[in-house]
Amino acid sequence: MTPDRRTAVRASVCSSTRYIVRLIHSHLGFYFEFSGFELPPLSNKEGTVLTVTMMLLKDIKPAASNNIDTRFILLDKGRISAEGQNKTCLALVADETAAVHFQLWGQECDFFQTGDIIHLSNGIFSYQRKNLLLRAGKRGKIQKAGEFTMSYVETPNMSEINWSPDPNNRKKYIQGSVISNYSRIFPPVR
Repeated sequence: MTPDRRTAVRASVCSSTRYIVRLIHSHLGFYFEFSGFELPPLSNKEGTVLTVTMMLLKDIKPAASNNIDTRFILLDKGRISAEGQNKTCLALVADETAAVHFQLWGQECDFFQTGDIIHLSNGIFSYQRKNLLLRAGKRGKIQKAGEFTMSYVETPNMSEINWSPDPNNRKKYIQGSVISNYSRIFPPVR
């Protein structure tokens, strides 16, 4: 990488123990921060407005659209299974607010390991075979963003909550009863 394209990344922990990441990219001439909250719009040298929205896992809801941008740590990975010609595996992921079951597909099953910090763009949280899963889907993208340096909680598990359709809006769901505080697939270590 040439010096003019060099990217500097600096991570620090603020007083509330949330991780804040600053990305300064001299080639494009802009910078942004994200910490799990919606940020005010920033602009680059050309005046183009840039916004970054990172969703916390506690705020995800089932939907039929790819609109989840979030960051989490991979806590545990299940065995790899073959569905037709495709291989999949289920994983337990978490951030500082909640945990959720995450589906890895194809080469992702081998590439991502326990302790990896993953950035999900355009993800989807929906039912698959009567189980709620967070996944990248066809339009989403996942990238490794680091290793081992993220605080997290294992409860509540958003995949272990009963959701029911909103009677006022068929495209939305309302949070119902909690099936289990922790993952029933990946029980906590005691």
